[in-house]
Amino acid sequence: MIHQVNVSGRRVLTFPAVHPCESISPSTLLNSLIELAQSICAYKSHFFSSNKRNAHETIRQVQNVLILLEDIRVGLSDVPDSFVLGLSELHLAFQKIHFLLEDCTCEDARLWMLMKSDRVANQFRVLIRAISTGLDVLPHETVGVSSEVKELVELAMRQARKARFEVDPDDKRVINDVFRILGRFKDGVDPDRNEKQQVLYYLGIKNWSECNKEIKFLDTEIGTEYLNEEKRRELSLLSSLMGLLSYCRCVMFDLVDTKANQQVNQWSTKMLNGVSPDDFRCPISLEIMKDPVTLSSGHTYDRASILKWFRAGNSTCPKTGERLKNKELVSNLALKRIIQDWSVENGVCIGEESSHKNLDITRTVLAGSMAAEGAVKLLANFLAGRLVDGTSEEKNKAAYEIRLLTKTSIFSRSCLVEVGCIPSLLNLLSSKDSSTQENAIAALLNLSKHQKSKSIIVGNGGLELIIDVLKKGLKVEARNHAAATLFYIASIEEYRKLIGEIPEAIPALVEMVRDGTNRGKKNALVAIFGLLMHPGNHWKVLAAGTVPLLVDLLSSSNRQEIVTNSLAVLATIAEKVEGTLAIIRHGALNVIVRILDDSTSRAGKEYCVSLLLALCINGGAYVVALLAKSPSLMGSLYSLLSEGTSRASKKASALIRVLHEFYERSSSGALAPVLPQERSVHVW
Repeated sequence: MIHQVNVSGRRVLTFPAVHPCESISPSTLLNSLIELAQSICAYKSHFFSSNKRNAHETIRQVQNVLILLEDIRVGLSDVPDSFVLGLSELHLAFQKIHFLLEDCTCEDARLWMLMKSDRVANQFRVLIRAISTGLDVLPHETVGVSSEVKELVELAMRQARKARFEVDPDDKRVINDVFRILGRFKDGVDPDRNEKQQVLYYLGIKNWSECNKEIKFLDTEIGTEYLNEEKRRELSLLSSLMGLLSYCRCVMFDLVDTKANQQVNQWSTKMLNGVSPDDFRCPISLEIMKDPVTLSSGHTYDRASILKWFRAGNSTCPKTGERLKNKELVSNLALKRIIQDWSVENGVCIGEESSHKNLDITRTVLAGSMAAEGAVKLLANFLAGRLVDGTSEEKNKAAYEIRLLTKTSIFSRSCLVEVGCIPSLLNLLSSKDSSTQENAIAALLNLSKHQKSKSIIVGNGGLELIIDVLKKGLKVEARNHAAATLFYIASIEEYRKLIGEIPEAIPALVEMVRDGTNRGKKNALVAIFGLLMHPGNHWKVLAAGTVPLLVDLLSSSNRQEIVTNSLAVLATIAEKVEGTLAIIRHGALNVIVRILDDSTSRAGKEYCVSLLLALCINGGAYVVALLAKSPSLMGSLYSLLSEGTSRASKKASALIRVLHEFYERSSSGALAPVLPQERSVHVW
């Protein structure tokens, strides 16, 4: 079913309760049960946006049981073994109740919990009856508890058996309001503002950031539901609710209150600064894990890799060798979220292979439901109007909303391009307000991924404006976004040529590689990589001093993605003789061989081999002779034959043949290694 990723890694409406172990002492179990009951009772003061009556009734029942448990603890210095079964049943039920109350008070799943009220009510009913079962097998008559407590417990048992947990009438009313609003979106009609306001008020969604939390939750749930190809029952409702809240966030809240979010982001950034990509690698594939799962041994692997391990007939933990009690895979959601945050912070290396399609983005080609489609189309028109007729503050907020909407939604990009947002966003690039400029260029970056947008950007004079932001943007983030935008525009051959013809473009990108932030370096490198696809840009990249800069980065950078991207650019440069000469003259061979030996990145190794092969082809016997002196090179190449990608394996095989031919000619004395003559091109 659909669940939330929360701080503990548990998802909404799952109840991973653990039965107390058989060897636990009755006294320890009783104390743990009392602590758990007290924790449940503390929810009495929490805000329940929905399911209030059922939650408070459940808490009241647990309070009654707590009185009994505390009376037992006072009356017995040593709890008899006969109590273990009843206490264990109560403990299991209390764990699930605690999970359910946690879900009902979750701040970012309020709308979803409201819409699942029928299931929640049923779950409360089941758990209350589980308490009754636990009390039935608890021999409390043998304990010297007061008659008042016994009567209270008996009353609680009778009430638990008879309790009818139904959806709160107020919840039903608001659920009907939500469906009525979704129906209006489906018909392409803007719902009544007061009606939307009443739903938000009922749920306690009072500001922009609270609404945004709900949207993030729903987006995560949609992605998770989509991955489960056999069960996509909730996709339509989830998409509709996300469309509703996205519309409300943009239209209903004028102020973007991001202070709390900024504090969380600052904490997240500090945490991510202390981690290395190696922390996220699967011990089997050595690649960044896309879907980390944990075995009964406690060790975590990428799902695809461990399943392949099991299919090969293995039943042990690959890391420790211990035999597994079972082959159950538990999703490590907390680690997955950290990896996702790290990926957003650092980007993805160019050329890195993916073992599966990126469903998180391809699923957004369509809106997901008719209601969601209507909501997004209405919202696109609203934002386009704000960009044209709004105040400076309203234009800034509209650009920010477009930036968020287009980050992961192909359908939103399409709608916003169709209503003509791009020219208005280009106008905002000249804004003297740093926030407005940053939001506009970030929105254009996202929109530039849409096929139709590139010609609109270029046709409206966008290249010069974007390059101006690249050079003189008011914030470093704006300059970083500008570099990434050029990368996407450069995916069209005609536009690669146009960008290269602007004198400031390539030097500005090279300057960002030299002096920019890590993200800026990455963005500039991939942009240069894209521009090199046009042959006429090669000499311009060389003339800008790219080669010595990248060779230095190979030795000095501790960021694997930057090293990999630098190798990718150098491998493309080396395809021309002039590029080969520049790379050789700056002493890059030993550095490249060392990276090939030490790197754990499959893409990095592939680019190393591609680069070395190109240097041998264009550098001739001189380069081959230098490589032949490396004692570790052949070992690294042979390992790639079995462990590398298919392309890396083919190139490693070709390079091995070149080296073998060199050894054969060397033994016959038919060698004259001479460095090829440099052509008349200014390369540094």
